[in-house]
Amino acid sequence: MTSYKGIPFAASPVGERRWAAPQPAPEWRGVRDATQFGGSCVQGTGWDPGYDKPTLTEDCLYLNVYRPSDAGKNLPVFVWNHGGGNTGGAGRDTNPDKFITRQDVVYVTINYRLGAMGWLDTPSLEQANPDGSTGNFGLLDQQAALRWVQRNIRAFGGDPDNVTLAGQSAGASNTCAQLASPSARGLFDRAILHSGGCSARTPDAARQSGEQFATELGCAPGAGQVACLRGKSPADVLAAQTKVRQSGSVAGTRVLPTDPLELLKAGTLTKLPVIVGGTSDESQQSVFATYDYVGRPLTAAQLDTLVATTYPAGADRIRATYPVANYKSPTVTWGAIQSDQRACRDQTLRDRLARTTKTYAYEFAEKNGPPFVSIWRLDTDYPFGATHVNDLGYLWDYLGTALPFSTEQVDLSNQMIGYWGSFARDGDPNVRLAPTWPRYTPQGTLLQFQAPGATRTPHAAIDDAHHCSLWDEVSPAP
Repeated sequence: MTSYKGIPFAASPVGERRWAAPQPAPEWRGVRDATQFGGSCVQGTGWDPGYDKPTLTEDCLYLNVYRPSDAGKNLPVFVWNHGGGNTGGAGRDTNPDKFITRQDVVYVTINYRLGAMGWLDTPSLEQANPDGSTGNFGLLDQQAALRWVQRNIRAFGGDPDNVTLAGQSAGASNTCAQLASPSARGLFDRAILHSGGCSARTPDAARQSGEQFATELGCAPGAGQVACLRGKSPADVLAAQTKVRQSGSVAGTRVLPTDPLELLKAGTLTKLPVIVGGTSDESQQSVFATYDYVGRPLTAAQLDTLVATTYPAGADRIRATYPVANYKSPTVTWGAIQSDQRACRDQTLRDRLARTTKTYAYEFAEKNGPPFVSIWRLDTDYPFGATHVNDLGYLWDYLGTALPFSTEQVDLSNQMIGYWGSFARDGDPNVRLAPTWPRYTPQGTLLQFQAPGATRTPHAAIDDAHHCSLWDEVSPAP
């Protein structure tokens, strides 16, 4: 494997370029050192390795290219859109060595502006950016990286006419937004959505939140606000962001004219082939982080209150379906409730996509650990199951750590890598000597990943496992 790290795909977004569309990167002469990662974008602390301190550099619009050392030409290109809630993470978090050494692909990881730096919207910023970029700077950074791929990837052995854009969590939501963005058309040829939704903020909601954020920074509306905002330090921006979160694309703009969710409902989101799926216990990780990780595990009484306030129309039915006695703790019970509600919402997303799009659907259900590296390092006995992010370790190494898989889990990993690599080649994930992955149809059969291997699972079986008849009534998908 040969890597090229820290390649600038756009100019550093500082000064007048802060809160503006990305601009071309400056050229260089001679040989550039591509052995070190470029800076990650401004973000606060987190439990992931390497994020114990805030990241305060704005010079962060870099990408990384990985390829088999003996590769030829015209290899499929795989572009990874990292997750992190649109407030954290970086391209450097993903190490694709085991993926590209089993599948001949050129793999690109990208950065994009995060939090307020990437998603802030105020009327004054809109006036300062007549190109319509306000509120979607992070989305435009991703498009700038994709345009760099179109212009340059042949030099690395990649085929610019065969590009897969894939993302997880916020990266998946951003990838869905790219499917809906007119300015992203022609930049990629298929998409993969891991554990993400398809929705965007309204302009009014984004402006209201943006003005609250600007007020928190001491930047009043009207003339002078943009200069005031650009004069604040990254530390100031992060401090305000802890009180008024800024995250996610804005619909009703030139960059994103229509909410992707509305296009999805209308069957007009995309005609590109898509892999879409998630994990069977998505929410256990976030529930653990909210309660047990910070030393405040839920009590049975607190769980009752949560159920009653979150789902008032179905509280009694939910308590009957998820009795605390069936789970290790009230926190785990809440994690199961939240995970099942999300799994049923995701079923609706798959069904909507499959009505008009060549779709391959999956559920990752390997519950026997190890969990993704940040949780694994905690050495806790909390039963995460197949929680958010756990599927990624089976495709590539996350945050610099190869997890200690069992022999059967290695077999599952190799099988998943084969499916994803085949999809990147020609839009069909099927490979020899592995279970057939059928094209998904609404209410049809999807592939379930659980060691030792994939199994074809009917929609009805997923519905039963997650109590979707209950959730379709109590909390239907938007």
